[in-house]
Amino acid sequence: MNRELSDLQLTCFNLGDNLFSVDIMRIKEIVLPQKLYSLPRASQLLEGVINLRGAVIPVMDLRKRFGMPPLDNGKSGKLLIVSFRRQMVALAVDDVMEVITVSAREIKPPPDVVEGVGAEYLLGVCLSGDRVFMLLDIDTLLGPADYREIARIA
Repeated sequence: MNRELSDLQLTCFNLGDNLFSVDIMRIKEIVLPQKLYSLPRASQLLEGVINLRGAVIPVMDLRKRFGMPPLDNGKSGKLLIVSFRRQMVALAVDDVMEVITVSAREIKPPPDVVEGVGAEYLLGVCLSGDRVFMLLDIDTLLGPADYREIARIA
């Protein structure tokens, strides 16, 4: 087996004490929070939109998506610009930590007992050093109504 094809590069980030990762190939860029513009009749999921070099990009706060309290005031976090069905969406996270390379064989299915923060959105879990990162399936973060909302914004 070709070693390069079995390795994944994952961008790691945190939401509070929870450690997550996303396939780096899904991330277009990482930016600091921008001026947020609210939308009339926006879904509960979307915080608003940002203007990133002339592109209007909806922003989803992952803390809100996972039922977590808002980030402490005074902390700004980061935005992961990812692609959902050919539409860019900014995912608000607490901080981006690092990029790790793991073998596809090292990614384990999420334990059946995993509940709580974002459990239904997991592809699996992986280890990096002594830390466990939950690998997010970002395609499951949005339901059909959310896609329609994003298409309306775009």
